[in-house]
Amino acid sequence: MPPETPAPADPADASKKVRARDVESWATLKRFLPYLWPKDNPGLRIRIAVSMVLVLAAKGVTLALPFAYKGAVDAMSAAGAGAASDGATVALALVAAYALGRFTSVAFDNLRNIAFERVGQIATLHLAEDVFHRLHRLSLRFHLARRTGEVTKIIERGTKSIDQMLYFLLFNIAPTIVELIAVGIIFYINFGIELVLATAVTVVAYVWVTRAITEWRTKLRREMNELDGKALYRAVDSLLNYETVKYFGAEKREEARYSQAARAYAEAAVKSENSVGLLNMAQSVITNALVGAAMAYTVWGWSTGAMTVGDLVLVNSLLIQLFRPLDVLGWVYRTIRQGLIDMGEMFRLIDTDIEVKDTPGAPALIIRTPTVAFDNVTFGYDPGRTILNGLSFEVPAGSTTAIVGPSGAGKSTIGRLLFRFYDPLSGRIMVGGEDIASVTQESVRAAIGIVPQDSVLFNENLSYNIAYGAEGADQAMVEQAARDAALSPLIERLPDRFETMVGERGLKLSGGEKQRVAIARTLVKNPPILLLDEATSALDTRTEQEILGTLRRIAQGRTTIAIAHRLSTIADADNILVLDHGRLVESGDHVGLLKRGGLYAEMWSRQAAERRDEDVTVDAEAAE
Repeated sequence: MPPETPAPADPADASKKVRARDVESWATLKRFLPYLWPKDNPGLRIRIAVSMVLVLAAKGVTLALPFAYKGAVDAMSAAGAGAASDGATVALALVAAYALGRFTSVAFDNLRNIAFERVGQIATLHLAEDVFHRLHRLSLRFHLARRTGEVTKIIERGTKSIDQMLYFLLFNIAPTIVELIAVGIIFYINFGIELVLATAVTVVAYVWVTRAITEWRTKLRREMNELDGKALYRAVDSLLNYETVKYFGAEKREEARYSQAARAYAEAAVKSENSVGLLNMAQSVITNALVGAAMAYTVWGWSTGAMTVGDLVLVNSLLIQLFRPLDVLGWVYRTIRQGLIDMGEMFRLIDTDIEVKDTPGAPALIIRTPTVAFDNVTFGYDPGRTILNGLSFEVPAGSTTAIVGPSGAGKSTIGRLLFRFYDPLSGRIMVGGEDIASVTQESVRAAIGIVPQDSVLFNENLSYNIAYGAEGADQAMVEQAARDAALSPLIERLPDRFETMVGERGLKLSGGEKQRVAIARTLVKNPPILLLDEATSALDTRTEQEILGTLRRIAQGRTTIAIAHRLSTIADADNILVLDHGRLVESGDHVGLLKRGGLYAEMWSRQAAERRDEDVTVDAEAAE
């Protein structure tokens, strides 16, 4: 069966889409105006006012230049060739004025740029800061679903487009409108209504053609941007997973995947750039038709004695000056439209709903007794898929409680809820006797330290990564935390000691070394509650035992929750909670749970058998 032929596009629908985009674009511009005209910064407002005065001054000088040119030509024509008279003196004076005027116009333009530069940069800075602020407050659900490369590209394009867009709006479009009105008045006074009407019709035709072709180009540009973001996302995703690519020998697959996206972008870019030629030719036909007709009209007037040779120069100079900014109108219009699109994408990031919010006027959490309790908590990441089902438990102050269970039982979800990355569907989570939904997220997270299974570090030095645990941590705190986390032997072996760079995501360090850095970072934070989220499951047995010794040391005097897969690592916990399908099925100490013969005992037996099999394999390999 052949594919269905799509119905032809309805011009009315296309017109509605254009109008909708216009409304959206101007709404975006209106929303940006507070950044451009900040209420709390009168200095920037003064700079904008000075810039606009300089724009008008430069435009006034520019409009006066053709009259000096005309006067010089008429003076020379009246005096005749070879004459040395007052006419020649007048012509020389007008030529000097013309040259001085050109310099003055350039000076005004550059002074305008100097005055406005800080305005544009600060407006861009404040918008970028607001976007970055918003991104860090969006929920974990958003960040798990996002594509880092595309989000980065949205911010990059949005911030880069603002400065250009403002420049064209304020210093190209607005002055051109002023100049168009002034030229119409000059033509009416000096040459009559005919030249005014011809200029008006030409400008309208010019703007209409430019807008129509640019709308088509904007669609191509939008497609090109989407493909550019896709190519960047694939490149970033591939490089972030460099080790995985190597593990599976997938370099050619990744290259082909990136090449496919890059090739699609290249094809879209070719179409977009080729459309520039069509736009430029269409503009040239319209502008040169008017210039030719206007000059022919002036020559006819000169032939009848109604106009002078200088009038020909005046008309030519005014039209050339008028069409100089109009020649780039397509580019300007496209830049402004693209800037509005890019800014609109940034504002959509800002408008992304924050899933987890503080209640208005929420106080900070003050912990007097560091207890943790889950009270009938139900939660699921997606509708219809419940992870925790009415879970209730309590962790007394100063104790160590372990949480174990099969994969998918909801162990790691408990940690995410405790840090309030998500809110439960029902039930309460209590820290220090306070419902964490009623206090600020910042204060809740300040009270809890975590040593995760995969400790991701910043691409900075060791000192920076350790000090990250608490704002304002000094070097003495960093060194003490490193000693307490048993990092000193490693640091002593490093030539740059604490200044050693750890690489992107800490890849220059081993798993055990990264875990120790994470422990040191938590020690700098010095929280009353400690969460160990399978902190040793990715380590070898020897390193695991070393890290466990360190973790037991730092857990002393703190309320500790240890989420574990290997039961041997939590056998000495004060209380062990056994989860299955999001429900608490058993609880007690290690000995009591083994005697009960339930799920915990079954898991312990299975892991013990696995350890015996591993030992037999190792012994056999050693014998060979």
